[in-house]
Amino acid sequence: MIATTAKRPARLTLQVLDIAADTTAIRCLDWDRDRFDIEFALENGTTYNSFLIQGQEIALVDTSHAKFGDRYLEQLWQLVNPRDLTYLIVSHTEPDHSGLVKAVLAKAPHVTVVASKVALQFLADLIHQPFSQRQVKNGDRLDLGNGHVLEFVMAPNLHWPDTILTFDHGTQTLFTCDVFGAHYCNDDPYDSEPELLAPDFKFYYDCLMGPNARSVLSAFKRLEPLPAIQQVATGHGPFLKHHLSRWLENYRTWSQEQAKAATTVAIFYAGGYGYANALVEAIERGAAKTGVVVETMDVLTVEPQDVRELAEIAAGMIIGTPPTTAAAKTALSTIRAAAHAKQAIGVFESGVPDAEPAYPLLNQFRDAGLTPAFPVIRVGAAPTDALLQEAEEAGTDMGQWLLRDRTVKQMKALDTDLDKALGRLSGGLYIITAQKGPINSAMLASWVSQASTEPLGVSIAVAKDRAIESFLHVGDTFVLNVLEDENYQPLMRHFLKRFPPGADRFAHIKTYAAANGSPILADALAYLECTVASRLDAHDHWIVYSTVDSGRVSKPDGLTAVHHRKVGNHY
Repeated sequence: MIATTAKRPARLTLQVLDIAADTTAIRCLDWDRDRFDIEFALENGTTYNSFLIQGQEIALVDTSHAKFGDRYLEQLWQLVNPRDLTYLIVSHTEPDHSGLVKAVLAKAPHVTVVASKVALQFLADLIHQPFSQRQVKNGDRLDLGNGHVLEFVMAPNLHWPDTILTFDHGTQTLFTCDVFGAHYCNDDPYDSEPELLAPDFKFYYDCLMGPNARSVLSAFKRLEPLPAIQQVATGHGPFLKHHLSRWLENYRTWSQEQAKAATTVAIFYAGGYGYANALVEAIERGAAKTGVVVETMDVLTVEPQDVRELAEIAAGMIIGTPPTTAAAKTALSTIRAAAHAKQAIGVFESGVPDAEPAYPLLNQFRDAGLTPAFPVIRVGAAPTDALLQEAEEAGTDMGQWLLRDRTVKQMKALDTDLDKALGRLSGGLYIITAQKGPINSAMLASWVSQASTEPLGVSIAVAKDRAIESFLHVGDTFVLNVLEDENYQPLMRHFLKRFPPGADRFAHIKTYAAANGSPILADALAYLECTVASRLDAHDHWIVYSTVDSGRVSKPDGLTAVHHRKVGNHY
C-alpha cells in the first residue's frame, strides 16, 4: 500500500476596508496560488481586488475570481443592497476579474454594465444573457454624485485588448485592474514595505506588461490630462499609495527601455468581422516566436490617434481587410498617412465579400515604398488548419524579415577564435518531418543527439522562429529522418529552400506514412518515430527531448551524413 497525503485546501480569505471617501475595497486573498496564466510561477500567492464607490449612485468596479463565489457575493450584498447598485464597471473581461459578473447580474439584473466596446462584446459571449450596458471611450465620464465623477481611460493591450482604467475625480484614485499590479498576497493592503514588494512587482511587469511596453507609454499619455493621482487601486496585490511615484516611474522607465529596444509588428483588423480574429491569433503567434513585439489593434474600437501612434512606431504592419464603413476608411487613411518606406507590410483577407479588396490595399502600400513580407492571405471560407498554418507562417516571415539585420550583427559579434572553435563541433544531418491532421511541416536539422537509453530518447535543438516549432510541443509526434552520407545533397537542398507560407514541403518528394502519421522520406538512410516528452528553453532555441517509439534502417552498411562547420555562429 502506498500512503498518500490529502491535498490541503487552498487558503482563501477576504479583507474589507475603506480606502478613500465612500470607497470600499473587497480584497480576495488567494494565499496558495502558485501559478498564473499557466506559465508564470508565483511565490507569494495573489489577490483579486474589487471596489465599491458609493455616491448618490453606486458603482462596483470589477468582481472577483469564481473560486471566491459565495463568500465574495455574501460580503458584497452585506455592503450594498442589490437594488441600490447602479453600475458594474468591467475593467476587462479576464475571468479572474469578471468571473462573478453573471452572478452579480442574477441578483441585480437592473445594473448597467460599463465597459469598452470590446469588453461588452466579450462579455456577451461569456454570460449568454441580455444585460443593460453602456459603452465608454477615452475621456468619457460618469457622475455618481457627491463629487464622484468617474473618467475612463482606454488602455488596450494592458494586458487584454478590452482594458479600461477608471479615475475618480472625487478621491483622485485610479482603478487599474491589472496595470501596476503584482501577484503578492499580504495582510497589509498597501505598499508599506516596497523592498518586499519590488521583486514581484518587477516580475509581474516583465510577464504581463513588458511585452506591451508601447501600450504602457500610450496609457501614460492618456493619463497626463488628469489631476494628480493620489493612489492606485490595483486589481492584484497591494494598493499603491506610500511609494506611488516610485512605482509609476518604474513602469515608465522600464517601458521606455523596452520600447526603444523592441522591434514592433502592428496588426490592424476589424474585431469580430468575418474570420479576422482567428487569422490575427495565428499571425500573432507566428510573429511573436521570432522575438518581435506584436501589438494588435481593432480599428473599429479605437481613436485615430491610437492608430497613428502605433503605425508610426511599427517596423512592420499587417492589415486585415476591414469593412467599407466610414470608421474603417478613416483608420486606413490614418495608417497610410503614417506609413513610411522603411516598413514591411502584409495583408490578409477577413473572409467577407464586401470588405476592402486586399490586392489594391497591398498595392497602395507597395507604391508608397513599403516591402511586402508575404503574399496576400486569401480567405474564401471558414479557416481550415491549413489556412491557419499559412497565417502563422506569414507572421513568422514578417518577424524574420524585420530581424534579419540584427541576426547578421549577432553572428558577426562572436569572437573569431571562439567562433572557429565552436564550429569544430560537428553533427549529423537529419530531416524532421511532422503531420498534424491535414497540415505538415519539415526542417533540416544538425543539432541532434541521443539523450537517454531508458527510455530511448533524443534531443533536438529547434530555433524558436522555425515553422515546425508549433508541431513539436509535448505529446506531439514526428519522424527523425537520418540522411545518408553519399545521398544527402538532393534532400538537403530541397529542405533548405525558403518556402512561402502554407507551402507543401513535400511536393515532388517521395514519402510514405509512419505509424504515427508523419512522413518518412523514402531516400532516408534510417528513421525514428518519436514523441515529444519535454522542452527546455535555451534562449533562442527549444531543446526538444523526445522518446523513441520505433525505427528502421534501410541500408545496414550506410553511413550517416556529417555536417562539418568552420564557424559556430550559424548552422
